[in-house]
Amino acid sequence: MSLNDPKWGKGGGDNRGGDGNQGPPDLDELWRDFNRRLSGMFGKTPGRGGGSGDGGGRLPEFNFRQFGGGIGLIAAFAAVIWLASGFYIVDASQRGIVLQFGRFQESTEPGLRWRLPYPIQTHELVNLTGVRTVEIGYRGSERNKVLKEALMLTDDENIVNIQFAVQYVLKDPQQYLFNNRNADDSVIQAAETAVREIVGKSKMDFVLYEGREQVAANAQKLTQEILDRYATGIQVSKVTMQNAQPP
Repeated sequence: MSLNDPKWGKGGGDNRGGDGNQGPPDLDELWRDFNRRLSGMFGKTPGRGGGSGDGGGRLPEFNFRQFGGGIGLIAAFAAVIWLASGFYIVDASQRGIVLQFGRFQESTEPGLRWRLPYPIQTHELVNLTGVRTVEIGYRGSERNKVLKEALMLTDDENIVNIQFAVQYVLKDPQQYLFNNRNADDSVIQAAETAVREIVGKSKMDFVLYEGREQVAANAQKLTQEILDRYATGIQVSKVTMQNAQPP
């Protein structure tokens, strides 16, 4: 804007009756021009001149409103993502266990489910149909013996070497999660205890020959009773005698 522009004069006239010097700039007009430029930077186009559109020489209020609206949109978007993180899928072979602050809240059936998002609630998926197998007296192969598990004393004070496998499934996901530190270890300890008790009440020939199937059946029943006593949520499906012989 030129210094010879008439707008720089206070009255906007030509000051013919004065001494011929231009007056100081009009501060109100400068302030309005500053507001117009600032509004244009944010996409607002208030009316030109001294009308009410430019706020009468005051700073416009758009800045706080725009920033506040942007923060609100970001917060709403973050809330949607947080709530969506609570969805989870439970397969037909599974059950979902919902925990609220680490404590059991509910068990959910198969399908698309929703819980309160972390850190309020979390979930665990438990496979109920998968058959699991543990080995007692050996690992992987019958040649790879674990003698501290395999050697047992019979009723007639003979030592036998017994290797067997236990198959099991999960019947109660809540008990399985909360009453077991390690399901395989629980089954191994229960099955070994059961077989030792049965072998300790039987003769060596019965254990090694004619009674092997009976020993396995009795071991399955007694193992289940032990596991149920401690509410492990485990169901023993089969006990198989892999090998039984003198040491």
